[in-house]
Amino acid sequence: MASSSYLSFPPHPSPNPSAKSLPPNAFSLASRKIKRRLVSRPPRCVQSLNPDADRTPASSFSCSAVAFSPSHTADLVPGKLQSLVSEFRSLSEPIDRVKRLLHYATLLPKLPDTARVDSNRVMGCTAQVWLEVNMEEDGRMRFAADSDSEITRGFCSCLISLLDGAAAEEVLKVKTEDLAALNVGIIGAGRSRVNTWHNVLISMHKRTKALIAEREGKAPFDPFPSLVVNADGIQAKGSYAEAQARYLSPDEFKVKELVNVLKEKKIGVVAHFYMDPEVQGILTAAQKQWPHIHISDSLVMADSAVKMAHSGCQFITVLGVDFMSENVRAILDQAGFAEVGVYRMSDERIGCSLADAASSPAYTNYLEGASQSPPSLHVVYVNTSLETKAFAHELVPTITCTSSNVVQTILQAFAQVPDLTVWYGPDSYMGANIKELFQQMTMMTDEEIHEIHPGHSRSSIRSLLPRLHYFQEGTCIVHHLFGHEVVAKINEMYCDAFLTAHFEVPGEMFSLAMEAKRRGMGVVGSTQNILDFIKQRVQEALDRKVNDHLQFVLGTESGMVTSIVAAVRNLLASVESSAGGPKINVEIVFPVSSESITGTSTNGSPPMSSVKMGDVVLPVIPGVASGEGCSIHGGCASCPYMKMNSLTSLLNVCHNLPDDKNALSAFRAERFKSRTPNGKAIAEVGCEPILHMRHFQATKKLPEELVHQILDPESNGMVAS
Repeated sequence: MASSSYLSFPPHPSPNPSAKSLPPNAFSLASRKIKRRLVSRPPRCVQSLNPDADRTPASSFSCSAVAFSPSHTADLVPGKLQSLVSEFRSLSEPIDRVKRLLHYATLLPKLPDTARVDSNRVMGCTAQVWLEVNMEEDGRMRFAADSDSEITRGFCSCLISLLDGAAAEEVLKVKTEDLAALNVGIIGAGRSRVNTWHNVLISMHKRTKALIAEREGKAPFDPFPSLVVNADGIQAKGSYAEAQARYLSPDEFKVKELVNVLKEKKIGVVAHFYMDPEVQGILTAAQKQWPHIHISDSLVMADSAVKMAHSGCQFITVLGVDFMSENVRAILDQAGFAEVGVYRMSDERIGCSLADAASSPAYTNYLEGASQSPPSLHVVYVNTSLETKAFAHELVPTITCTSSNVVQTILQAFAQVPDLTVWYGPDSYMGANIKELFQQMTMMTDEEIHEIHPGHSRSSIRSLLPRLHYFQEGTCIVHHLFGHEVVAKINEMYCDAFLTAHFEVPGEMFSLAMEAKRRGMGVVGSTQNILDFIKQRVQEALDRKVNDHLQFVLGTESGMVTSIVAAVRNLLASVESSAGGPKINVEIVFPVSSESITGTSTNGSPPMSSVKMGDVVLPVIPGVASGEGCSIHGGCASCPYMKMNSLTSLLNVCHNLPDDKNALSAFRAERFKSRTPNGKAIAEVGCEPILHMRHFQATKKLPEELVHQILDPESNGMVAS
């Protein structure tokens, strides 16, 4: 949302909460019958007349807006909210609203130093905010808060005036959207400031739910496993995290062995983020001695391979699924490096559920339907085989996309080609999430939509929705399991944490992360987007130069953790070398249930011994190398296909190069020998949608060649005879 929207309150001289200009909210109409004398007063705090008097911990929960009995709670909360909205709306000038907020700050009692502790900190706020929550015997909630910023104290004071003394269920009824009309026009850093009270409200909800569960005798949720990274080292919480942590400090002998063979035989390595932690740990350490190692998402892997070939690498080993090695082979051929060998990491097929879905008869039928509805554009996820791209492109003009550029690709296509119909595939969750995102855009202002894409308005977004289709039978087995049970646990235990989600997750997780994103606490996008978001939030914490604990829920494949930890440790290195600097803890949470983890090795080998990392000794529980972690009980910890790329396989391939005895024939990424239905080379046609995407990335427009194919596919030989 644009910061200017915070300054958009119309003049509202009447404090009457039933005025027509007030937006509807979730509260019942009965709330409007509250006596005016109870809702029109500014909040007052019931506290000792002697501000210097000693206070017991309980007395810090004494701030309330009005005197009331518990039975009136259901009426008071919505009434006070309506009154507060009216109060700020009656002030037409932003500076007056800021002054009123500062007035509220003076009404908030300061927390004692004993309450200004890290465990009471609210995550995601620009300023430091502390929140105390208590439940009285009659079930009423007591809140106290403080901040090192007067503006933020004003926000906290408003929230406490609304909710202190309310019944727990009434506290939980207040949603962040109910606070939308209370944006008060903080010029400059307004957006992050306003997000503050959304984050404080979420923290109030989390701690209220925990106290309700405690009072009802419910067993608390077991936390997800996590890794805590700080300047002193790494601490693992839970057996799954311990197994992940095992390889963050790799075996130096194995690193040396790999580096020696890579240098000797001029071998480049391109690997996906989702690699097994052991492999990534070794590769990350080896990068310091051999620069021709690159770990990234699938799009960049082929580009990196070309750079390695330019630098003299004679072989490229690909650690990923088969369509990735196919893409590397084809792109190298296109770049003039046909003599450079490309090798996979298994003599068996390394599949991918998404790529397989796009190779199915159902997908062909989907595209045949698209070909009957010109003008049409097929937007295909880059994580598909070259063969799929080629066959699709001959049926319907096709452009590839990634999870980070798919939204812009589709919006630009609709803006550039009149009356276009877009067919996205094969990821059903991503397709549904894109459609939901566009649906949400219909509720934005034109100005907000222009910030996303200058060629669109509310009217154009509404008109394109019926012309956007997505394939409904394709899922990634990793992201498929971030469903209801995981979302319920995140809502209960991690709703105040930073939430990250890949665009491929189911709708429930997508909606949760999108809500967090709106208040500055989440990201939805590609693996690279997730990594960049975490790095940005850690850097912001370092810039604030105060102690902080940042908690990130990793809503994608757990193999990402190696790259995340490496990036975080690099950022924290400056703290490590400066005495007296802020202590920043970065916690990476894995949404995976304990039922998904095996406690012993799956191959019959004895349990691994403990490993020491700095001052921390970690008992290692093996069991993730074969893809454990995927179950209906929780999120999917790792992709079993990706885990076929073992360190043993990598060393085996490297030691056998050059393949004079043809021992690696099953590992070689072969060129396509078959042809498309129109008789063209698969590599030639399959690369064209990728090149269209490259053009879009460089110019932010579809290439004219693709537009011509869309408008007149038959004249370009797009349709098989």
